[in-house]
Amino acid sequence: MASNHHVIQVAVPRPLHSVYDYHVDGSTDVPKVGARLRVPFGRSEVIGVCISTKVDTPHDNTKAVLEILDADAAIAEELLDLAQWMSGYYHYPLGEVLATILPSAARKGSDFEIKPPPPPDLWHLLDPSAASPRAKTQQAFVQHMQLAGAPVTGPDLESAGFNRPMLRKLETLGVVERKHSTDSTALDPPLTATPEQAQAIEAVTKTKQFATFLLEGVTGSGKTEVYLQVMAPVLEQGKQVLVLVPEIALTPQTLARFENRFAGVGIMHSGLTDQQRLQTWLRCRSGDIRVLIGTRSAVFTPFADLGLIIVDEEHDSSYKQQEGLRYSARDLTVKRAQSANIPLLLGSATPSLESLYNVQRGRYRHLEITQRAGGALMPSFDVIDMRGQSLRGGFSDTLIRIIRQHLTATGQVLIYLNRRGFAPTLLCQSCGWQCVCSDCDAKLTLHRRPEQMVCHHCSLRFALPERCEHCGHTDLLPIGVGTQRAEETLAELFPGVPLYRIDRDTTRTTNQLNSQLEQIHQGRPCIMVGTQMLAKGHHFPQVTLVAVVNADAGFLSPDFRAPERTAQLIVQVAGRAGRAERPGQVWIQSHQPENPLLKRLMAHGYSSFAQAELNSRLDAGLPPGQPMAMLRAEAFDPQIALEFLQQCKGHLLNQVKTKNNTPHGDVQIMGPIPAPMARVAKRARFQLILIAESRPQLHRLLASIGQPKTPSSLRWSIDVDPYDAM
Repeated sequence: MASNHHVIQVAVPRPLHSVYDYHVDGSTDVPKVGARLRVPFGRSEVIGVCISTKVDTPHDNTKAVLEILDADAAIAEELLDLAQWMSGYYHYPLGEVLATILPSAARKGSDFEIKPPPPPDLWHLLDPSAASPRAKTQQAFVQHMQLAGAPVTGPDLESAGFNRPMLRKLETLGVVERKHSTDSTALDPPLTATPEQAQAIEAVTKTKQFATFLLEGVTGSGKTEVYLQVMAPVLEQGKQVLVLVPEIALTPQTLARFENRFAGVGIMHSGLTDQQRLQTWLRCRSGDIRVLIGTRSAVFTPFADLGLIIVDEEHDSSYKQQEGLRYSARDLTVKRAQSANIPLLLGSATPSLESLYNVQRGRYRHLEITQRAGGALMPSFDVIDMRGQSLRGGFSDTLIRIIRQHLTATGQVLIYLNRRGFAPTLLCQSCGWQCVCSDCDAKLTLHRRPEQMVCHHCSLRFALPERCEHCGHTDLLPIGVGTQRAEETLAELFPGVPLYRIDRDTTRTTNQLNSQLEQIHQGRPCIMVGTQMLAKGHHFPQVTLVAVVNADAGFLSPDFRAPERTAQLIVQVAGRAGRAERPGQVWIQSHQPENPLLKRLMAHGYSSFAQAELNSRLDAGLPPGQPMAMLRAEAFDPQIALEFLQQCKGHLLNQVKTKNNTPHGDVQIMGPIPAPMARVAKRARFQLILIAESRPQLHRLLASIGQPKTPSSLRWSIDVDPYDAM
């Protein structure tokens, strides 16, 4: 290697735990740490990140850097430090971590040039009578504008389903007029805080350094208003705020409140194009965006001067990445807030047991709001014993009568059922055969419109069988109730009542969801039926009844986290009832009404349930009391996956013996066992569970695994703090 070459270290986006030495010519400026570089790797070229310009013992015959893409660091020091920490904590290659932090366009080499955004546009309703009375879409548009009662932006109209060609046609007809909006638009003033809200606001705003607050506020207590008032002084100081939400599409009302209160709000979520994500990323880095509202991956966004982080619905499972780099965005906000020495506010009506445990240990400060805003009362809870009752499409006579009472009293009804499709399985009445997926160990779900059998694990679709594959019998019976079947049953029971089904099949886009919500918010009596999409972030002031069709499955699941998740969902969906002046009721159908977990939740509320469940977990030596990790392996040949995990277990047991002179010591190694869903997409899946008394001990064991040589057909991963045992 020539003496005028400068050797640097580069992390490349490959599943390898090594970093690699490259050199730049002496005539070329040495890249900044954190800059993107185009380098040769094997027979290809990749875009890596410079992580060091000081190499004490450089390798001989290093390859030359092909191109330096950034004059300055693409990844700032704070995010580079975060990446190094994540690589160690999640036992994931540094190059792959850095690739996760960079937006997709940046990983492909796009220039870091901030492009001026197109001017926003406002559409004013001029002459409704100019719309064609025979054109349904034009009449729908006029109705939409009249309901809005104010000018509406072009993007909002597009989100509601009105495309640009239609808007231009209506402009030509004189129905609407288009004007550029300006920043002079009046912003909403803050609301008057309740005493409990004011205490929470004061606690956070007077904190000028790192601290983590857990805001536990009952549903409808005004947690969003606390967020907004905590943000205001931070923004007045010229600093920026990061707000994480579970899913942008599911919280349009919450999102609108942020945009109506502050200027300079940006959004980051998976629905954006690569270039839109890059522009948002760059504008946050430059300080142009003052408030960033985003989903899980927004935690990696750089900021010019971050002053506060807020995590809404901190308990939500969507903050945990389930593939590849299995990080928890909620947990990473703690690291980012600590690094920036700023406050972190976690909010939820149903906090995770991990956060409540951190409160008990003095790591988090607990803030509580026990009363609903505006004096609204909490809903009452009642259970319907389904044992021995005849059901109509999953609904008991008692529940049908209660639904009718609320509709007659002009209330709106919300039916929660966390199963998509028409029926969870198709059963042969002659021999008991059930229709299963050819590629997974999963029962196929019957869907109507179109009529087909769908696997909700690998997404394969099959024609509806005409006869039993086992005995040839033709009498196949749909078993169980999905949202489609519930919708069909309710339409028969309550003809003429508007019925809205909200699940992944009916609301694949924001436009579809907004269209349904718009009609619901007109306030007329109606029935909503749907999955957990209905439980998140929505404000339905006219809902007086929430019905949970079947609460049993989660409380009886072998997954130790299932009772917590089930209780959270019940409380969240129950919180949609009685949010205005009308009192709300929650009715839960159960085949096991005496279940102690359900009884505690209904009688004493979520806090009491969570404390009892946390004590049970601690007694059993389960998270959050002791840290857990899971090794997962899958292959088309089950023996390959099983043998790999058996080898890993043997290695780990030897490591424990070396440290403690005993086969198990204070580490539990369980398995390998088949995953709860043992086969998905033709791959057999196994898992090995580790529980240790301390995190350092757990990480030493995981690090000792290294990079074992494995067959190309094997996929394996380490999941630290696993959330889903699937």
